[in-house]
Amino acid sequence: MTDVEMNRLRWRCRRGRLENELVLERFLDAYGAQLEGERLAALKALLDYNDDDLWSLVSGRRECGDPALGEVVQLLRRC
Repeated sequence: MTDVEMNRLRWRCRRGRLENELVLERFLDAYGAQLEGERLAALKALLDYNDDDLWSLVSGRRECGDPALGEVVQLLRRC
């Protein structure tokens, strides 16, 4: 991923809910260099969720029903 692509991704991670933004920022710091393919696609799909739904997944209030997103949700929960 180029620096420009990473900066765009960081911009998309800016959220209205501070909790989401902090988790996403930590996630990119920890795993950003490794994002490609299915993981990158899963993160982009999660970024399309509204803040409440995303926080429900990340906080564990709701389980992820989509196996394609499950790995990234688990990584987000560790951040």
